[in-house]
Amino acid sequence: MSGHDASGHLHVSPESKAPYAADVLEKLHVDAAEVISRYPQKRSALLPLLHLVQSVDGYVAGRGVSFCAEVLDLTEAEVSGVATFYTQYKRHPNGDYTVGVCTNTLCAVMGGDLIFDRLSEHLGIGHDETTDDGRITLERVECNAACDYAPVVMANWEFFDNQTPESTIGLVEDLRAGKDVAPTRGAAKVCTFKEVSRVLAGFEDGRADEGVGAGPASLLGLKIANDRGWVAPGANSSNGSHSSQPDGKDGSQ
Repeated sequence: MSGHDASGHLHVSPESKAPYAADVLEKLHVDAAEVISRYPQKRSALLPLLHLVQSVDGYVAGRGVSFCAEVLDLTEAEVSGVATFYTQYKRHPNGDYTVGVCTNTLCAVMGGDLIFDRLSEHLGIGHDETTDDGRITLERVECNAACDYAPVVMANWEFFDNQTPESTIGLVEDLRAGKDVAPTRGAAKVCTFKEVSRVLAGFEDGRADEGVGAGPASLLGLKIANDRGWVAPGANSSNGSHSSQPDGKDGSQ
């Protein structure tokens, strides 16, 4: 596996550089060619290709770095520089499910810190650590971009709103048991980390429209505007005031 040594420097273990099996490598090349074809310059495909190799190994292994560098005509240092900058790219084996507990201001006040502490104690792991069974990686997240549902927990970036320590422990135990778990909003069930990584690489899984992404709390402002007849000012409006009248003479907006 890959990790950090006592000095904090990135260490890539020899086994993470072991060559891909021939059939795996062939599939990677086919998928990489499809991704690269979407960009005017192939080096622009680095971000999705990192997700692609992560979908195979469960993290960005040494051999994944080498593969990206080879097909994009980059140095391994350039690829590693990007992979170590973004937290969605893991440089050591990740669990099947990344459970991120928001502990930013609002979620913390609403119980996020308590959720993280109780979950950490229950699982016996800390931030960016993985359970011995390889099922759960725990993360302390700065913001899940769902403050109106605080405290929020995410499992592989699917929303679980208004959580408590008890509900989150139940969530991780269901995931560890292999049960299908439905998020509060979005897809019908939480996919594995490898499956999500492939979607992030640009290969759709046909599940984007399975559920509603925005709930009532997020849409409250829109409801109030509709109830009061507020509309956005027109493109040629000289002021920022709201109007209750349509912009067009024919009643159009």
